[in-house]
Amino acid sequence: MRYILLGASTHEAKRVKSFRPCREGGFILKKINDFLAGLPMTIVAGIFLLLDFIPHVTGGFGGTQPPVLLLPFDPAWVSIVISGIPLLYLAVWRMIYNPGIRKISSALLICIAMFAAIAIGDLFAAGEVVFIMAIGALLEEATANRAKQGLKKLIQLAPTQGRRIRSGAEEMIAAEEIRQGDVLRILPGEIIPVDGIVLCGETSVDQSIMTGESIPIDKSTGEEVFCGTINCFGSIDISATKVGADSSLQKLIRMVQDAEKKQAPMQRIADRWASWLVPVALLIAVGAYVATGNIITAVTILVVFCPCALILATPTAVMAAIGQAARYGVIIKSGEALEAMGRADTVAFDKTGTLTYGRLGVSDIISFDPQIDAAELLSLAASAESKSEHPLGRAVAAHAKEQGIPAAAPDMFQMSVGKGVCAEVNQRRVLCGNEKFLSENGISIGTPERSVLERLRMQGKVSILVAEQDVCIGVIALSDVVRPEAQDAVARLLDMNTRVVLLTGDHQQTAQYFAHRLGIAEVRAELLPEEKVQSIVQLQEEKHTVCMIGDGVNDAPSLKMADVSVAMGSMGSDIAVEAADIALMSDDISKVVYLKRLSNAAVQTIKLSIALSMCINFAAIVLSLMELLTPTTGALVHNAGSTLVVMIAALLYNRTFE
Repeated sequence: MRYILLGASTHEAKRVKSFRPCREGGFILKKINDFLAGLPMTIVAGIFLLLDFIPHVTGGFGGTQPPVLLLPFDPAWVSIVISGIPLLYLAVWRMIYNPGIRKISSALLICIAMFAAIAIGDLFAAGEVVFIMAIGALLEEATANRAKQGLKKLIQLAPTQGRRIRSGAEEMIAAEEIRQGDVLRILPGEIIPVDGIVLCGETSVDQSIMTGESIPIDKSTGEEVFCGTINCFGSIDISATKVGADSSLQKLIRMVQDAEKKQAPMQRIADRWASWLVPVALLIAVGAYVATGNIITAVTILVVFCPCALILATPTAVMAAIGQAARYGVIIKSGEALEAMGRADTVAFDKTGTLTYGRLGVSDIISFDPQIDAAELLSLAASAESKSEHPLGRAVAAHAKEQGIPAAAPDMFQMSVGKGVCAEVNQRRVLCGNEKFLSENGISIGTPERSVLERLRMQGKVSILVAEQDVCIGVIALSDVVRPEAQDAVARLLDMNTRVVLLTGDHQQTAQYFAHRLGIAEVRAELLPEEKVQSIVQLQEEKHTVCMIGDGVNDAPSLKMADVSVAMGSMGSDIAVEAADIALMSDDISKVVYLKRLSNAAVQTIKLSIALSMCINFAAIVLSLMELLTPTTGALVHNAGSTLVVMIAALLYNRTFE
């Protein structure tokens, strides 16, 4: 039912759609109403209105009015019936079922204007008012459908079947029958039916629908794959981990659908204004009639007072912006979140997993012995750590493998928990660990070495000292890896006059080092989750609109407390994604800049559209009081504004914000 789009809240629309009249006559009326509100009948209404418009034009310029196809009635009556009945249906429905002031709606005002125009014999004005409303509804629906293309694509990608492996045999089963723990085989070109872990095989997976990444991602044993993504090359076997409604694709679809169920604050304000405009319009129209004695003026005021453009301004812009964001891998869960992001003047970042990858990588390899270069030092340390279970040791061994540095299997290996390892590598006794571990083994650390360790510590890095025999020969430093796009994203936010704050549980020195690298001046470190919440509250008490960006479970409380929140990557913490108002479907931090620009543009578009609609209404009322507008010309001026508002909002969908 297309007229539900014109100013109806989502809750109200759902009630209308779910309403099934118990009487057969009511059911037939609803069917007729839906038929009349469709595009084909609206075209018919437009044709008959055009037939009525020709005599108005020729007569207005002093020409001879041609006969109108020898019709026994005014063609405008066809437009009134086709476009007026759905509008009248909506107005009556609201008066019966809506509570309080919401019984008085914009649809009621438009119906009053239609009947008033009919009463004074201006059938063209009556038909034009309801016809342009029908056009506005169709334009809004087209904008909404275009914005939902990303969701439709997601739904179409939902797999219908999978290939299950049991006792070595393959069987094709419906996707609904796949259970957690089932082993599935995915052949090249097939859609992965559930989230899972690769058991065997190597391939590349197109994850663009989930993350926005244009390049297929290599996958091998032990790595995650996600429902709805496409297996590009190799054959793989996976173990199902999340099935049905718990899968990443279904979660993504739910988040997009939920975004359409929430009204933005400006939309709620516009709805309330529309309710109050009806009695105001009636009072002004009655006052104009009393003052001028001209019923035409009163009817014209009713026509131009119809708040079509005001009602259309927010929902069309919100739907267009949400639709574009979905195309770029950004899920905005509500219009309220979009508006809050547009108003946000402060962005608070978590560090680990947000500005950084949240994993340690080798950052420095420093040799204290001129006879040993960095490659040899790394080879010795990787060989000694090759059997280590400690995360630092594994990181060193992994880095050597990535760099193509050979690591020999140690002849002897001994680990001291929390301190370090001792190993014999090619008949060389190698120790790797902290200062205390080397000291316990009789190895002293000189002043030059201590100054290097202090410098690394000031940079927030973790150090592994490497000793051979009884001499410390070098140090390998590890640090969280900064995302390559993070510094540029921060700089671009600052260029947009947005305050950037780092909120982290890291030590002050570590936080300051990373903040300096990223260009962030304001740092709040050593924060527990509840202290992050307090920091958000303090910023809000300073009259700032705060956007919080995080990725972990510990960020969920601060994400909820912020005015608007963004979760990094739907593949991360489910709790963070559920707590946030907006989810980035990849871990590309630069999309925060895109999101901010899109939100700013959406809010500016909404404000422009509302201001434009109010100016058009005000000018039309003044012209009506001056008797320069008739109901016919008033309807043209006013409803042209409504169409303009929808078109402005539709432009958001294809604008570039990168």
